[in-house]
Amino acid sequence: MSTANLSDEQRVDWLRLIRSENVGPRTFRALINRYGGAANALEALPDLARKGGRNAIRIASHSQVLREMEAAERLGGRFIAMGEPDYPKPLHAADTAPPVICVRGDAAILHRPAVGIVGSRNASAAGLTFTGRLAGELGEAGFSVVSGLARGIDTAAHKAVPAHTIAILAGGHDRIYPAQNKALLERIIAEGGAAISEMPLGWEPRARDFPRRNRIVSALSLGVVVIEAARRSGSLITARFAMEQGREVFAVPGSPLDPRAEGTNDLIRQGANLCASAEHVVETLMPLIDTDWESRIEAREEFAGEDVEDLWDELDFLDFAEPLITPVRAPVPAQEPDRAPAFADAPDDEEALARAPEADPQQVMLNLLGPSPVSVDDLSRQSGLPVRIVHSVLMELEIGGRLERHGGNAVSLLAG
Repeated sequence: MSTANLSDEQRVDWLRLIRSENVGPRTFRALINRYGGAANALEALPDLARKGGRNAIRIASHSQVLREMEAAERLGGRFIAMGEPDYPKPLHAADTAPPVICVRGDAAILHRPAVGIVGSRNASAAGLTFTGRLAGELGEAGFSVVSGLARGIDTAAHKAVPAHTIAILAGGHDRIYPAQNKALLERIIAEGGAAISEMPLGWEPRARDFPRRNRIVSALSLGVVVIEAARRSGSLITARFAMEQGREVFAVPGSPLDPRAEGTNDLIRQGANLCASAEHVVETLMPLIDTDWESRIEAREEFAGEDVEDLWDELDFLDFAEPLITPVRAPVPAQEPDRAPAFADAPDDEEALARAPEADPQQVMLNLLGPSPVSVDDLSRQSGLPVRIVHSVLMELEIGGRLERHGGNAVSLLAG
């Protein structure tokens, strides 16, 4: 991964691209790969949208991005792009990692081994007490603590070790949720912790934004501890992200009579590590830490399973008044920070082209696509088209607002 910083001009272009309509995690990466940089990708967006069936597409303007950067600076925030030295490697490895994050506080904490702690908003007194003790002991053992600044368990974790904690925000840095935790967030920042948001300034978090936040909590962590989680809770979504990302999952057992323990007890039954003390976490995670532990995390994620149910929708920012941010995984070479390595696709299959020389590739793909997700690999096999052509058509359809991305490298056609 590059250790070079983007130039000011490149940073503006990256922000413009990821704030533009219908540019999702994989699309951002594909655009950078295809056009060699964000500036060229921005120029190509209108034509791609037309090819995808849309006459116009909303592209973030230079002035909009500059205003956001200035507003972030007034709050003490700065934008860190993927591939820059301060961007955390574990997050970089996530398939839906944000191409740019806005960080307040000490970015150095992003490079310490971390443990995510999540749980019920309506936590019991015993759960809150255990959370405080666990977070404190993990901090003493050299771990930072990552959580989502929510009520209940998250709040208890942050309060226990404000100088060793990272708060992941569901909204913009100027739209803290819940509002009652604004003072806690300022304390975290003042004492040496950090706060991260991928969302634009002014973004009010909605229900669908909390799973987005949760995938960052798990991606930054070596392991995630779930304390008091009912079935179908957001904390279990974080655990599922952790499993998808190849992280360790820990669950604190609870009484079978307490609904807040149903989810955690189920996790243990399904194979999660039982956590009754910080020692259980430390014993499991310490062997994973060495001088190159961040690279080890990247390698573990590369081989993680892809069967987790889809929890990420690239296209649901479209009802916002301004172009918005979406995550991406795009390594950046040192010699040219605005470029990313090309897809590791197979060479073009000339025989496949010869089998259907007159077929319109977009129509072939539209005939194969429907409302049910299908993997890109299956589309390539069933269409008989070269992988490069398949990716190109899918990009056009997505920029045109006709395609939806799902987990496991699957796609579906949007209705309408």
